[in-house]
Amino acid sequence: MNPKSYTIIRICAVAFAFNALRTLPAIAETTLFQSAEVVVTANKLEEDIKDVPQSITVIDETLIEEKGMKGVGDIITNTPGMNLETYGSPTRVQVNIRGLNTSVFTNNNPVVIYVDGLPYSNSNGFDISLVNIERIEVLRGPQGTLYGKDAIGGVINVVTKEPTNEWSGKAGAEYGSFNHREFKFNTNGALKNDVLYFGLNGQYRADDGWQTNSFPGNEKDADKLEDGRWSTYLLFKPTEEFSAKFTYSKDYTDAYGQNGYGIIGGSFSDFNADDAEDVITEFETREELKVNSQALQLAYDFGDFTVTSVTTRRYQELEGIYDGEGGNDPIAVDAYQFDNSESEAWTQELSLKSNISDGLRYVAGIYLDMSEFKRGPYGQDFPFLSLFGFAERGNSVSETDEETAAIFGQIIYPVTGRLDVTLGGRYQCIKKDIDLEFFEDYVLDNTIDGGKEWSEFLPRVALNYTLNDNWSTYFSYSKGYMPGGFNFYADEGDLDDNAFEPQISTNYEIGLKAQTGKMTLGAAFFYMDIKDIHVFKANESFQFFADNADKAHSMGVELEAAYRLTDAFQLDASVGFVEAEYDDYDAGGGVKYDGERIQQTPEYTLNLGAAYYHPNGFYGRADVNMTGETAFFSSNEGFVKRDAYTTVDARIGYVQDRWEVYAYGKNLSDERYITGYRAGGPLAVASFNDPRTFGIGTRYNF
Repeated sequence: MNPKSYTIIRICAVAFAFNALRTLPAIAETTLFQSAEVVVTANKLEEDIKDVPQSITVIDETLIEEKGMKGVGDIITNTPGMNLETYGSPTRVQVNIRGLNTSVFTNNNPVVIYVDGLPYSNSNGFDISLVNIERIEVLRGPQGTLYGKDAIGGVINVVTKEPTNEWSGKAGAEYGSFNHREFKFNTNGALKNDVLYFGLNGQYRADDGWQTNSFPGNEKDADKLEDGRWSTYLLFKPTEEFSAKFTYSKDYTDAYGQNGYGIIGGSFSDFNADDAEDVITEFETREELKVNSQALQLAYDFGDFTVTSVTTRRYQELEGIYDGEGGNDPIAVDAYQFDNSESEAWTQELSLKSNISDGLRYVAGIYLDMSEFKRGPYGQDFPFLSLFGFAERGNSVSETDEETAAIFGQIIYPVTGRLDVTLGGRYQCIKKDIDLEFFEDYVLDNTIDGGKEWSEFLPRVALNYTLNDNWSTYFSYSKGYMPGGFNFYADEGDLDDNAFEPQISTNYEIGLKAQTGKMTLGAAFFYMDIKDIHVFKANESFQFFADNADKAHSMGVELEAAYRLTDAFQLDASVGFVEAEYDDYDAGGGVKYDGERIQQTPEYTLNLGAAYYHPNGFYGRADVNMTGETAFFSSNEGFVKRDAYTTVDARIGYVQDRWEVYAYGKNLSDERYITGYRAGGPLAVASFNDPRTFGIGTRYNF
């Protein structure tokens, strides 16, 4: 598709949207239902969702429990325009949103998680406990103005429950297929009424996995998992104006396996899930991930405005060993990979926000962060590579230090009683330094010591027009940003050869929202120009590195709706259509990928759900999830495609007083598909989704 076609599409889309919006007031005025307000804090101010000029998916505690959502993966699955990739590393979550992918060599996802102000963006440990959640706001589109440099694609804003003087909580247990066990609890309340509050949350889950390893002497359960998360907080409110909250959390994951296998000389069409159920690997793939985080939030209410300070620290340690080819090919005997890393990140934000609900509203502040990322030993020991004339062992030891300073602000100005204008911007400076030593067959082969600096202004402009009490429409323009970085597995080249530039997007969005007594509706059309896209490649010796593709675009439509047919029966649906293609991608060696679909971006995602609640306490829910054709990139094969697939989940339960019992089934159609694929040189590796599972559980509220 040439640039002229893009222009025609944009003109037609905008013309169609404005023509539709011109007729909406007449339609909207005929609604018979009363408004149902949903309050969100997407702009760091409390607002009705229909007054916020951007795409937002809201998931509350009831929906989390109804669907049996376990973590970030389930949030992504239930959000239009988002997709999840897993490959090789059992603790790594790589997110795709609207055609934007994880930046592998910065370890950052294009979506940032915020839990009460504490940020998570690292693809390792990119998960949270869903215990004690008030609501989750998934903000789609660039959020750099208020949420920082990594939020090029969106933010998952998690709001936990505020404590009261009365003690309350929940405790639950679950058992399911593959010896799945899960226990979770939370409690919070006042140690001293109206002054000092305490909360404690915990979650433990484990299962034996669906893969079997028959290599003599190795663990039989090839992909078993054990995962624990807990957090605690103290909230001190000595006066009505001042509050101080300290939060401490600790996560631990011990995960085996790759949920797949590898083939020497294999291609995408050679893989199937049946072959993945029984593997023979001499090395047990295993990752141990430890994370601990602290956050201190101080706030003082001056009446018309509030000053807030948020200080966070996050420490993360990973130890991983991986079977080299994910199988038992005689040519790859004793082949393995290894990854040991630790990181520490500090952030400080000082902000000022208005407290008024009418008139000019504002948020402004400064932001600082410092991080240190140490990686090594990191590499591979592949004896078979000597047959192809390559070194058997490569090992990189590196330290990357990063400093960021930013100033940001946003105002919401009511031009008329129906029209609000949002103007915002963030100016940031980022400095990165790397000190790297690369060893080839235990001999120092390459060194890099140096750094780069980048600065950028991220503007935002939005218009929100209220059609009536229930309907509104909006338009927004914003710039997204993903920082540049360095290849930390650099077997050759200097600093410039191994640096990649920041990824920058220019975004346009027009949308419509409705909130009525029986219905919620959200619709958005977006278009995005992307420059210097971070791409992930492998060379002939299966060594991976990052680079930039010059230009790409992404455009699509997202729709979300929920309708309560009766007091007992509700329907909900969401759909996202995305066209995301490279416009200028020179891969070198005369190979160009112009016009190829951006990898990990499904053509569409579709979720359909139905829930039934009986007055006697019985309830049931069914969900159908459909994902369209998706491309993966292989350094050997170019772009390969996975077919569309459909999964079905169901859940039934009974609530009586404070007790609840339930049973569930996931992937009832037993659909199997590839969730991640990498290929380079002589090796190809694929990961797969979980098969059909069943389980039962109980929960007690107090």
